[in-house]
Amino acid sequence: MREGLFTLSCGIGQVMFQNNAFSGVLMLAGLLCNSWQLALLAVLGNLVSTATALICKYNREAIKDGLFGFNGTLVGIAVGVFMEITWLSVLLLAFTSALSTWITRLFSLQQRLSGFTAPFILSVWILLIGCNWFGPSLLLTGAAAGITPSPDLPAAFCLNIGQVMFQGNTIWAGLFFLLAISINSRINAFYVILASSISIGVALITGMDNASLNAGLIGYNGVLCAIAVGSKSLQSGLWAVLSILISILLQWIGMQWNIITLTAPFVLSVWVVTILRDFLEKSR
Repeated sequence: MREGLFTLSCGIGQVMFQNNAFSGVLMLAGLLCNSWQLALLAVLGNLVSTATALICKYNREAIKDGLFGFNGTLVGIAVGVFMEITWLSVLLLAFTSALSTWITRLFSLQQRLSGFTAPFILSVWILLIGCNWFGPSLLLTGAAAGITPSPDLPAAFCLNIGQVMFQGNTIWAGLFFLLAISINSRINAFYVILASSISIGVALITGMDNASLNAGLIGYNGVLCAIAVGSKSLQSGLWAVLSILISILLQWIGMQWNIITLTAPFVLSVWVVTILRDFLEKSR
């Protein structure tokens, strides 16, 4: 029982690359600050994806570290964000969470590029496309965007972090996430602060709309990029900044084209930086 709770907690923490059960508990607390329903769905998605990995007898150490649980965690939250919570949507959550585990396994079979949240992205895109074709009534309709007269920088800073898990309604989720990261890794926390700040600066300088800025939609991919790429060396810091800037550009393009980007800008930008970095290192 204790080991199972540890695994589930790590599965939540791994959404932001924290292999720490207490960090996962704090992130769950952050989810609860916004919505107990979304927190429950996150746990359910985590359970299903982890159980799928156990049933399929995937690597036990990877399961214990939450590496088969974090994509399912995100799937669970996404279902609550995009769909009415019904028995049918819960069944679709279970299928999509299991699908994310199978895709995670496929990525693990190659060593070239890490899958990161790609299994979550692909699984939810498949779910949303399927619902649009066969059951559009299952999907929630988006609210009309209001006019935001001025930037709210404290809210933007916190929501850049909170939106990693779709938490855009309270600054407390982002603060809990930052605390959770700080407890496990101060260098990761530094990069989270850097990424959120850079995203705000870029949005202000380029004149991006204040509604997207204040909602944290500009910077959440950059937060993940910074944690994934950044470390204690100056060189890694420069690569992290590059990945943040690429993710902001990709997110802006996605919003202009009305694409539900999820964390695709993060994954793509880190892949680009990884390939470029490896190429430069081999050419020396």
